[in-house]
Amino acid sequence: MLQQTYFASPFGCIEIKGSELGITSVKLTKKESCPSEEVPAELQECVQQLDEYFQRKRNVFDLKLDFSGAPEFNLAVWQELLKIPYGHTTSYLAIAKALNNPDSVRAVGQANAHNPIAIIVPCHRCIASNGDLHGYYYGLDMKRRLLELENPMSFGRQGSLF
Repeated sequence: MLQQTYFASPFGCIEIKGSELGITSVKLTKKESCPSEEVPAELQECVQQLDEYFQRKRNVFDLKLDFSGAPEFNLAVWQELLKIPYGHTTSYLAIAKALNNPDSVRAVGQANAHNPIAIIVPCHRCIASNGDLHGYYYGLDMKRRLLELENPMSFGRQGSLF
């Protein structure tokens, strides 16, 4: 049976869904504040690991993920995203090439846009080949903030001199 809970992150309220088969969804909500409720047993580890991630105490997630019903191509892209190390980035083109389909750059972008398990499946670590930040379901500001969290030396904002 699918369970649901909420996690109050530094970026806002995150809705988590999953079952004994694994996590099916991690999404930022538009809620002003997270409902406080008891966390179902199936989701407790996910909440704990997200909390550690946002505190910079965790850089690898160790959770069962349930991608039931996902298109095969999207699943292949998401598996490649899971290989991107914490604090690093790769390009949409690099993922397309890893899938032996260098012409599928746009399809890789679409698979990223349909990633149901944000942050844990790190689509925010995928950038343009020229290093620019492109497309993120929650906006480029959120993407930049996640990259800053993971690697403040490379993605931190430059302070104003004046």
